[in-house]
Amino acid sequence: MRRLAIIFVVLMLLPPAALAEGNITRRDGFLLIWEGIRRATGETRETPFADVPEGASGFSEITYAKARGILDDEELFRPDDPLNEADALLWLLRTRNVDDPDLLVREQLGSLLARYPIFDAIASLEEPLGTQEQLLALAQALDTRLAEEVHEVSLYSEKFHGKGTAFGETFDMNALTAAHRTFPANTLVKVTNVENGKSVIVRINDRGPFVEGRDMDLSLGAFTLIAPRGQGVAHATFQRLGDASLVDSCTGAPRVYQKRITRNVRFHRGLPQTWLMGETLTLSANRAFVVRSITYPDGSVERLQDWVLPEELFSFTPSVAGTYRFLLGTVEGRVREMRMQVWQCSGGGEG
Repeated sequence: MRRLAIIFVVLMLLPPAALAEGNITRRDGFLLIWEGIRRATGETRETPFADVPEGASGFSEITYAKARGILDDEELFRPDDPLNEADALLWLLRTRNVDDPDLLVREQLGSLLARYPIFDAIASLEEPLGTQEQLLALAQALDTRLAEEVHEVSLYSEKFHGKGTAFGETFDMNALTAAHRTFPANTLVKVTNVENGKSVIVRINDRGPFVEGRDMDLSLGAFTLIAPRGQGVAHATFQRLGDASLVDSCTGAPRVYQKRITRNVRFHRGLPQTWLMGETLTLSANRAFVVRSITYPDGSVERLQDWVLPEELFSFTPSVAGTYRFLLGTVEGRVREMRMQVWQCSGGGEG
């Protein structure tokens, strides 16, 4: 229901031309699909589509998706053309990472739709899809089927504790993390044991498992919240919540960011109103700013006067739960206080 509400809001924000009677465009259709997965865009050296240059609507999302293989590597995107059925289905399947990217191609659409029967007019896949409502219905149908799939999950071997993961992190067997073959790094997934209803929210930080029939390796800290340690494997459903930078790691709710120190000094993402203890926060802005001080939950004050230039990052990792107060300033001497509530996840729960 939360995802449906988010997509509805996106529909309301689309330009009037896109909401007019008729077929949804490729640009509006892709942005609607992208918003539904709450995936962050990153910097890329990918050559943009010639007809979606920097500054154009959807440039960041479309260029990043091209770099990640979600969009085909062509010279033109044709943003204002009607979105056809085949592209809509491929984009949905690719953004949901339902299989190895090499299998998510037009030639495999028949077998993919047999596996996920959300569309039955196979012969007319090159026809315009239709309206936003039709695209939304397809997305809901696929997400419902994915949420109902039962997967075998296993305990990530403790012998890997302290070793590196595929994404450059150090594996901590006590953290709430997991390995998955196709989900993007930093994705939050709610894993629910179908046998007892217990759930845990994990962050994808590695690739695997590499045992046939298994779909996710859970760290010791995560696995033991939904199943006995000695069991080793469990059957579970997955609910993909979104990127950890956009979604709260404890609740799965969207994160709200405080984005401006002043009208002219804006963070690239912002200071979140809520954060998870032990996660590293980074701040950068379009202009130089200073972190004057940080007040900790116990009232102690760390005076920093740490200037951060536009090409630099300020990093901070909260070590205790509670409210942190950041005193931030500009070159002109303007000062603003921002607060961040840091939580410690309690782990799994019923349902």
